Amino acid sequence: MSRALGALVLCAAAGFAHAQTSPDAVAWLRRIYQATEQLSYTGTFVYQQGARTETSRIAHLAGASGGTEKLEVLEGAAREILRTRNEIRCYLPDRHLVKVEPRGDPRAFPAVLPEQVTALSEYYAITMGHTGRIAGFDCQAVELKPLDEMRYGYRLWADTRSGMLLKAQTFKLDGAIVEQFTFAQLDIGTVARDRLRPPRMAKKWRVEQAAVAPADLASMGWRLEPAVPGFHKVVEIRRMLRDSEPVDQVVFSDGLAAVSVFIEPKSKRTEASRDGLSGMGAVNVVTRHIADHLVTVVGETPVVSVQRIADGVSYHKPD
Repeated sequence: MSRALGALVLCAAAGFAHAQTSPDAVAWLRRIYQATEQLSYTGTFVYQQGARTETSRIAHLAGASGGTEKLEVLEGAAREILRTRNEIRCYLPDRHLVKVEPRGDPRAFPAVLPEQVTALSEYYAITMGHTGRIAGFDCQAVELKPLDEMRYGYRLWADTRSGMLLKAQTFKLDGAIVEQFTFAQLDIGTVARDRLRPPRMAKKWRVEQAAVAPADLASMGWRLEPAVPGFHKVVEIRRMLRDSEPVDQVVFSDGLAAVSVFIEPKSKRTEASRDGLSGMGAVNVVTRHIADHLVTVVGETPVVSVQRIADGVSYHKPD
């Protein structure tokens, strides 16, 4: 097939899927986004990734800039994550360690949608799904089917009364589920502030503080040219930990899926790493060595997208 004919077919397919997007479904996406931002709630949910499952407890107090939220993982190694307006604290009891970093994304879990949901119809066919009952709530499903192989599809179930997200699935083009989360129990309403307290014993734990600052990789000789339609740069920062080399991060997104590029010097790395591909569930990772740096690309997208973004990273010594 010639390049011109291929482009014509892709454009026709995109136009057809765009036409199939339902205004009602788009309105439901806006409602879901607003609910997960504006509602206070507590609950227990199960995250599934292949054969692996993990149960967590969450408490979310709505407020400005995403409010305050506490997530407790109830299986495996104990950990608690506390998100406030300005920072994220991860408490690791087994290591007596608290990891702290500035809060970069104001969206509250499990909000997965941007405010401008209409733009998603350029890359996803957005339609109404079936109704059902989850955790005692009557729910309406919304489906986002990808228009190409560059992204996954999503199926979301929301409470018909409040719009709160109760269940979300991520699936491949062939329909295979790669991950999902489901609330097993949920209470919407007033949340007491004591539900959001950090572990008492954490006062004596070691604190590992990460600093984050704006970065300009282009001025340092790095070029990132992702050949993935719809993915645009949304964040470019430098992460710094005490006694370690800085790590630069660039995040690309199509408004729903996200891919991060991490660039770090190899000078102080003691463990060996090889170029290659790895993945788990919906997340794929590509590793490359470029100009004495380790480039790691991590994406909640199919392998082809992560690989294309990794291939678009290059270094040219500044003049």
